[in-house]
Amino acid sequence: MATTSSNTGGGKATPRRSTTRKTTKSTPTRRRTRAASTTSTQPKTTAEQVQLYAERAVLVPVGASLLARDNLVATVTGLVGKYRTRTGFEREIKRFERRGVTARNHVERRARRTRTRVERQLRQRRSVIERTVRQNRRRFEREVRSVRKDLEKQSGIVGSRVEKLVSDAQSLIGS
Repeated sequence: MATTSSNTGGGKATPRRSTTRKTTKSTPTRRRTRAASTTSTQPKTTAEQVQLYAERAVLVPVGASLLARDNLVATVTGLVGKYRTRTGFEREIKRFERRGVTARNHVERRARRTRTRVERQLRQRRSVIERTVRQNRRRFEREVRSVRKDLEKQSGIVGSRVEKLVSDAQSLIGS
């Protein structure tokens, strides 16, 4: 839990804010103060810049590891609180079981709904196909009957013409 002083950088500008809020100073002095305060938080020399980067290079991993440790301690503390006693452990197991049952029921309901929807779509498609087949069969049979009637008519006409030609030919031959 290391802390650093606020004057070592990081971009904090609290002194600048306090100097800019003063209204009693004249404008040129205020400008000088503002310029001085902005440069005072920045490292002036190369050595100070190197020192700032070195501090950051050390403090960032330290801070990250401390945060990770705090999170781990909080997690372990929470688990110990839940699973310390047999009743607590059984309570958590029952909670997990209830959640599993709820999830299973939800999946089963969705599966039933999906199956019902698919079966309904299949029935609808089957009935559309059966209706189309019946219509096509009726249309085909109607066309066949029509063609048969036309052929019978044509054959009757042709037969009567042939008989007339035969009778005319016999009458011409016989006369």
